[in-house]
Amino acid sequence: MLLCSRQALLQTAWGADRHMSTAAERAAQLELVARLKSAFPELPDAPPPDLLDHARIKAYLKPVHDVGGEPDAPMKYENKQYEQWEELTYVICEVLAWRGIWLSEERRRIGNVDVGRAEYLGLPYYGRWLLAVARVLVEKHHISLGDLSERMAEVQARYPDGVAGKKIEAQPKCEGDGSGVKRNSHHRHAVGKGDPQVYAGQAGDPRFRVGEPVVVRDLPVVFYTRTPEYVRGAAGTIATVAYESPAAEDETWDRPDARPEWFYVVEFNLSELWDGYTGTSTDTLRTELPERWLEAAS
Repeated sequence: MLLCSRQALLQTAWGADRHMSTAAERAAQLELVARLKSAFPELPDAPPPDLLDHARIKAYLKPVHDVGGEPDAPMKYENKQYEQWEELTYVICEVLAWRGIWLSEERRRIGNVDVGRAEYLGLPYYGRWLLAVARVLVEKHHISLGDLSERMAEVQARYPDGVAGKKIEAQPKCEGDGSGVKRNSHHRHAVGKGDPQVYAGQAGDPRFRVGEPVVVRDLPVVFYTRTPEYVRGAAGTIATVAYESPAAEDETWDRPDARPEWFYVVEFNLSELWDGYTGTSTDTLRTELPERWLEAAS
């Protein structure tokens, strides 16, 4: 199954140009990278420590997928039919999880945060999933980066003018039974139970009750979190005591010793949450948070 997933990945991956480039073409590509990956020029690149304060360090370390509440231009949302490579990518990710290669939270970190802000905002949704597949297979030594690059070039050579609607055909070089593949244990102990039901009864008594006022802690964030910045430090009310599971900060690293904790649905008043909110005073927002991020309101 893993080999089939790998082949599907290679058949749908982007290839690099094979023709010789001119100095002008190389310069144009570098200029494009500079435009797409530029930062707001408030500070010089790699600034000396005396130019950085706490707020700037916190902003630089913010996980790139946590964009809620940031200023942005209006965006048009529209439905579209999934393309074949997008469907194949989804299947690959599900198979890798089902066969114990990674956890869903690992995929979210690798595909949403580790890619960096420019790629997170600039690539298609399933394009980031596809990069996450390549990353996890290379990092966990299922394939080598050299092998991946060569196979991408081979696939591109088979479709020099692009796929153009043609059905992609797999041409695997080898087959295997996968018995020697290192896998996590979650795919075994969650069978027949599901996630997060597999953790039921392991977190002890919940610290908070429905209706209880709470404040979201403003903990330091390094590398990864699923707690959005726009609620940190805000006051809300427990709407639901949801389920038990390891927090995202632990689960994303596939820690077998991660301690399950309670998750809660917390309700916030929008007029108190957003500065300058122009809606009604009864508008609310709900989001799901792990227990470590909450404290009782004084």
